[in-house]
Amino acid sequence: MAMKIALVHDHLVQDGGAERVLAALQDLYPQAPTFVLFHDKERANAAFLGRDIRTSWLQKIPGAVEHYQWFLPFMPNAVESLDLSGFDVIISSSSSFSKGVVTGEHALHLCYCHTPTRYLWSDTHSYLADLKRGPVVKAAVRSLLPRLRLWDKAAADRVDEFIANSRAVARRIQKYYRRNSQVIYPPVELEKFSVSNKPGSYYLIGGRAAHYKRFDIAVDACSRLGIPLKVFGDGPALDDLRRRAKPCVQFVGAVSDREKSELFRDCLAFINPQEEDFGITAVEAMASGRPVVAYAAGGALETVIPGVTGELIDEQNWETLGDRLLDLKPQKFDPLAIRRHAENFSTAKFQKNISELVQREYAKFKN
Repeated sequence: MAMKIALVHDHLVQDGGAERVLAALQDLYPQAPTFVLFHDKERANAAFLGRDIRTSWLQKIPGAVEHYQWFLPFMPNAVESLDLSGFDVIISSSSSFSKGVVTGEHALHLCYCHTPTRYLWSDTHSYLADLKRGPVVKAAVRSLLPRLRLWDKAAADRVDEFIANSRAVARRIQKYYRRNSQVIYPPVELEKFSVSNKPGSYYLIGGRAAHYKRFDIAVDACSRLGIPLKVFGDGPALDDLRRRAKPCVQFVGAVSDREKSELFRDCLAFINPQEEDFGITAVEAMASGRPVVAYAAGGALETVIPGVTGELIDEQNWETLGDRLLDLKPQKFDPLAIRRHAENFSTAKFQKNISELVQREYAKFKN
């Protein structure tokens, strides 16, 4: 008898790397329903419209989907209310709440952890800095976080087996949750990217412009040195970045997959000045045959091979990055060798590794 599988995801209110992992899981298990706190059909990827998406009671509250952040205190209760009875295997895709689902004693719960909840553990201060609200609201949120940390730790204890998306995240899972985990790298849609033989004319940075991503380092370095830089994406730090940028820095805003592919293909190199859990965007640049200049921390230490697929910097400041960009010779890198390295992170490889792990862990669980 086939396993009855359910997928759980935090919420579908944006389109990022975690949502691409979910899409790959849905393709792997097309009969599995997906349980989420919210589903914003306007902001989430349209591909999810054709899926069996089941939302929590929060979805029914007027205005909750559009202003989901205001319902943070109710999210633990909402995720615990999701009815997962009747399923043999639950796979949660979690960077916050979905790992906290309550499952039956005969169900195996595997959590694919993108990171322990950032705003509760590793990035509390930058999260509060990004929160564009007055001092009263910030104080209220700050007072709520200790209780959420207690719940988050209890939620982690409910998981039978953790899967980390990188060795860096595995270390965080051990530090904050005191749990071991197996590493399976997330999927990169390599088929969306192509390699060009034309020399690039600009450096590139992009994704969600949050303060912790340190896009300011790249904007400052290129502005001070007159180096052409294109910035794609949007986020809470974008206004500050525009204020500090000189004319050599161009902001192109949110882009389609096709436009992003073209930006990668025609750049000199991609800049990754932040510490990422894994760093799908950097690997997308490699899928386009372009080298990556990255801060030597987090997932970059597992994807960037110095001298082969890019270079690393040891400090997060514009001077160190600027020195590296001035010394960089993008033409010395072999685009096809970079592309071959990116193929280690394909969707097919991710799905194969997940499928084998699910079969193996379920057999152990039943015995």
